[in-house]
Amino acid sequence: MPNYRRFRVPGATVFFTLVTHERRGFLADELARRCLREAIREVQKRHPFEVFAIVLLPDHVHAIWILPPGESDFSARWRYVKGQFSRSYLADGGEEGTLSPSRVKRNERGVWQRRFFEHTILDERDLEAHADYVHYNPVKHGCVARPADWPYSSFHRWVDQGHYDPEWGRTEAGPLAFPGIDATEYECE
Repeated sequence: MPNYRRFRVPGATVFFTLVTHERRGFLADELARRCLREAIREVQKRHPFEVFAIVLLPDHVHAIWILPPGESDFSARWRYVKGQFSRSYLADGGEEGTLSPSRVKRNERGVWQRRFFEHTILDERDLEAHADYVHYNPVKHGCVARPADWPYSSFHRWVDQGHYDPEWGRTEAGPLAFPGIDATEYECE
């Protein structure tokens, strides 16, 4: 079995992709949104981090977090978020996917894929490209014609703060390019 190593930088800004187990499309449902919001807030109380940008699509989430100075353990934070989410989601009527013998043996639920993708943001240009990627993702996946039409995204907060024009990312303008990003790297399992 491979030995996965994460690149850890204290106080880093990090881009993440997390995917549902079996790519089941439930994250945009009201129950899942509430459970994820509550799980993130609960974990932030004990293990602070800032959600810089986020988008929920039915079967995956992209997020950019800023860790506090001196902190680098984003894996534990995601483990806590995923665990809290799974417990409350299943307790409130959410359904899980197929449990393989391996998942049963490890006492894992069929809610999330085991692993997640992460990329430590290198500089301002990299941060801007990844924030654009996060906010454009619903258009990329054909969910909407423009980011402003997808309600489950920090895009709306960014518009309110003046970072984006509400018409940014319309499909009529053609697909956007994201310098330095190979989106095929952001696919899990």
